[in-house]
Amino acid sequence: MSLLIIRHGETPLNVTRVLQPAATPLSERGQAQAQALALQLKSAGLAAILSSDLPRALQTAQAIARACGLPVVTTPLLHERNFGDLRGLAYDTLDHDPLTAEGAPPGGESQAEFRQRCAAAWALLREQQANAGGPLAVVTHGLVIREWLWRGPLLLPDGMAPPDHLANTSLTLASATPPHRVSKLNSTDHLDGSSAEDSKSLSGG
Repeated sequence: MSLLIIRHGETPLNVTRVLQPAATPLSERGQAQAQALALQLKSAGLAAILSSDLPRALQTAQAIARACGLPVVTTPLLHERNFGDLRGLAYDTLDHDPLTAEGAPPGGESQAEFRQRCAAAWALLREQQANAGGPLAVVTHGLVIREWLWRGPLLLPDGMAPPDHLANTSLTLASATPPHRVSKLNSTDHLDGSSAEDSKSLSGG
């Protein structure tokens, strides 16, 4: 059995490199990316879909759900890290990198709080996968996936490093049982030229 770990589709604020308010939806290209991924996964034999309930992730998950005839189970545990008062600000104008900062921005989460939530999200993911009894698609956000890749529980093959940039609607495939070995990383094989990600877009936030 497999875990299919998916970053949400593109948003207008990914492209303009702005830290995103919670309600940010997919862009037109993000919707096309989600549809392309849904078409690829239609024959993947998915048993269940678990998603962040933020619009950009939920809209991506709903496209997959329509193609596969499955419901979407949502959880706030899969949210992107909360950047509080920094949301809505252009990333490149800040005097520090909030994506890697340990401290909490005003009204937001510290890195330690975020790591704890990512661990809780993984525990829920494992529970949902066991209940589904088959492949589970998990739609979440760039920094959540990066946390799982850098600190575990996802295990990369020898010689493979976590990517600096996780693409919109990228697919990472891993074993559903420990040690959760990754067999496909940050794949965008489903995207063509018209739906390919802008390489300058913000991967997280």
